[in-house]
Amino acid sequence: MMADELMSSEAGDNQSAEGGAQPQHERQGRGGRGRGRGGNDRGGERGGRGGRRDDRNKRDEEQGEELIEKLVHINRVSKTVKGGKRFGFAALVVVGDGQGRAGFGHGKAREVPEAISKATAAAKKKMIRVPLKEGRTLHHDGKGHFGAGKVTLRSAPQGTGIIAGGPMRAVFESLGVADVVTKSNGTSNPYNMIRATFEALGEQTSPKSVAARRGKKVADLLGRGGASAAVAEVEAAAITE
Repeated sequence: MMADELMSSEAGDNQSAEGGAQPQHERQGRGGRGRGRGGNDRGGERGGRGGRRDDRNKRDEEQGEELIEKLVHINRVSKTVKGGKRFGFAALVVVGDGQGRAGFGHGKAREVPEAISKATAAAKKKMIRVPLKEGRTLHHDGKGHFGAGKVTLRSAPQGTGIIAGGPMRAVFESLGVADVVTKSNGTSNPYNMIRATFEALGEQTSPKSVAARRGKKVADLLGRGGASAAVAEVEAAAITE
């Protein structure tokens, strides 16, 4: 009996040693392969790629010009799909350099920050140049019309400020206009108001462009308003664009 018990115990120890060592080795191998395939290599690659994208964005910001960004309007929109509705956001953004250039853009996305970034990128592509008198106001009055929106723009003396409300104020602040008087008639839809405002700004002309088109001097055009030749010469020299 004692010999049988010793033989059975030795056989059980051998089986446990042989059976337990192999699964442990396999588990270690699998674990090693899992870690090798996991986040170490690919995660490092992704981290490196993300770092490169961040570096490119920083370089673009350093090389690009500083722009004034104004969020005019944001709206929640929905799209009916199979199984229900899919909600998103629409953003209207105005950008400008504060020195006579401005543009507007519209963007849609599932999240608000992405919609704003899309609208900003679209606005940068559609920026226009508007000539400013003394760098602070418009050269002459103008009217714009889009849809049911009608706007009137008037130049103003120094110290007047921006007499405008809602979306139109964002346009002039980003454009760099300090003195202007505006009036909006009709719809209060921000999209139509912005488009009508940019239509009126697109019709702005400067004395230099008119004189070049007509083949005359700026002083000749200013002198027709009743001013003397000396005063016209001084005013013409003060015009920068």
